[in-house]
Amino acid sequence: MRTTSMPTVQRLPGRRTGRSIGALAASVASSVASNLSHLGSTSTSHAPPADPPPSYSPTPDDSPPPYTPGSSVTSSAADPPPAYTAVPAGGFDPRELTDFQLDELVHRIIGRITRLIRTELRLDRERIGRLRDPRP
Repeated sequence: MRTTSMPTVQRLPGRRTGRSIGALAASVASSVASNLSHLGSTSTSHAPPADPPPSYSPTPDDSPPPYTPGSSVTSSAADPPPAYTAVPAGGFDPRELTDFQLDELVHRIIGRITRLIRTELRLDRERIGRLRDPRP
């Protein structure tokens, strides 16, 4: 790989830097072009395929192929769902919670869920470009 020295860009205080940026961009573009032309000359070019692809020939019948369901689908559909099993003795049954216990459980969970939902809504607003919530 060839290395080319880049011209030094000097800026005077208080002057616009448009000319120096343009000179730097031109220098970079020329060095990239020379490197790419050097790389392109050593690589092999892609040859077109020897045979053209076969031409399209529509089928005489445009209907879809016939459907044949598998045997596993019919046997699983015929089986009834499992029956409800009672909660074993000493196990947790959520239906036995009192109103106070339900309220306490909700208050423990709601803070975490609210924070996660607010974060998701904020990320959605950032994604669509509306950073402020227009609601009052």
